[in-house]
Amino acid sequence: MTSAIKIEMYGERAIALNDLTTFPNPRPDREYDVHITLPEFTCKCPFSGYPDFATIYLSYVPNQLIVELKAIKLYINSYRDRTIAHEAVVNQILDDFVQASDPIRVHIKGDFSPRGNVHTVVEIRYERSNEKASNL
Repeated sequence: MTSAIKIEMYGERAIALNDLTTFPNPRPDREYDVHITLPEFTCKCPFSGYPDFATIYLSYVPNQLIVELKAIKLYINSYRDRTIAHEAVVNQILDDFVQASDPIRVHIKGDFSPRGNVHTVVEIRYERSNEKASNL
């Protein structure tokens, strides 16, 4: 009888330890757009357990902080084994991104690959309130 030994790969360890690392915006005095495309998103369907595949499009206008690209990649990869609905995914990504970086504006689009003749696109937008900006 053989026993399976679970060996954690370095990538799995990096994903597990990751947070949305930020760094100071080099031009906080200027509004500019940052567009990020993440074409290899996966999660699991909460009903069937089958994998769902998507491209996540994230566009934002930074405030004081920028989210580091490797951190976004690892964060997105953390969904690989999560059982979560398409709508919940996009909303959770927005919540976590706003909490980490406090952007001026952000738009996130999850374009999920068709499965069973159904193609789902979930989009959400966030704009920082003037009240919040004036309190800083």
